[in-house]
This record gives sequence, C-alpha cells and structure tokens, in this order.
Amino acid sequence: MDKLSLGTLGQHLQALRLARGWSLSQLAAAAGIAKSNLSRLEQGNGNPTLDTIWRLAVQLGVPFGTLVAPIAVPLGEDGVEVRLIDQGKDHPQVDAYWMRCAPHTLRHAEPHTPGAQESLTLISGALEAGPEGATKMLVAGDSLTFAADQPHAYRTHDTWATLLMTIVYTGQGDTL
Repeated sequence: MDKLSLGTLGQHLQALRLARGWSLSQLAAAAGIAKSNLSRLEQGNGNPTLDTIWRLAVQLGVPFGTLVAPIAVPLGEDGVEVRLIDQGKDHPQVDAYWMRCAPHTLRHAEPHTPGAQESLTLISGALEAGPEGATKMLVAGDSLTFAADQPHAYRTHDTWATLLMTIVYTGQGDTL
C-alpha cells in the first residue's frame, strides 16, 4: 500500500476507534495485535496484512469496506489483491469487491461479523473457495454463496483467478 493510502487508512481507523471511545490498548487487545503495531498503523506507517485490517473492522463492528472505503488503490498481500468497488447504504449493508488471486495461492480468511454472507462470481481462471472443509471448485461464470461468519478459504491452482465478491452484512453484526 502506498504512503498516501496508509495515511488515509490510519486517520480513518483512528477516527472510528475514537468515535467508540476506545483506547489504542482496548482495540489492539480485542483485535489480537500489538498496541505498537496499531499505533504505527494509525500514524500511517507499517504494512498491515489483509487479516489485520479484517480483524480491526470486525472489532470496530464495521464492514471491511467501511474501514477501507477511503482508499482508492487495491489492497494486497501474498498473491491476493482486493479493491472495494462500492458500498451500499441500505439495510442490510452490501459491499462489492473486485479480487484477483495469483496462481498457487492459498488464502485463509477469518470469520466476518455474525450473519455475514459472501457471494463469489468467477470472472476468469479457476478457484476453490468456501467454508474451510467444504470448499467448491469454481470456473469462469460459476457463482457460490456461503456463510462468511466462519473461517473460509480461497485457493488457486495453475492459473490466475479474477472474481467479483459481495458481502451482505446481516444479523447481530450489522452496523449502519
């Protein structure tokens, strides 16, 4: 992530934390990250993983898209790039993402907020995805919807995979 995007993420993260009246220590402990790492992130430094950003969003009670909405560049790590396309303002909230995975990539995703549903539509390539232990193989044109409030995974084999992802936030994890 470039310096400007890191600074934007840090300012937005700090504003969300302060709006809840939480200290750095409280949020860091809840998200399972070091207080010093959270402090660096809020100052626009560091190199946060996608998992760290997801954990912070879950602990703040906001969809991932709400936390990263001000960032215009794709977020990425270990062969995976994710970009927020749009974020709905209705109830339930729906976030739409573009995602691209390099060949031979395995990404384990932590559970989203309770009640979240994820839908994938594969644009190109092949991808194995879904809840851990119950993944499905997808090829271009295939779609899959699953409960995203449990650990899930994305795995590519010999080709790149490009997909559209929507996450519908329902249930007790809703925050609008």
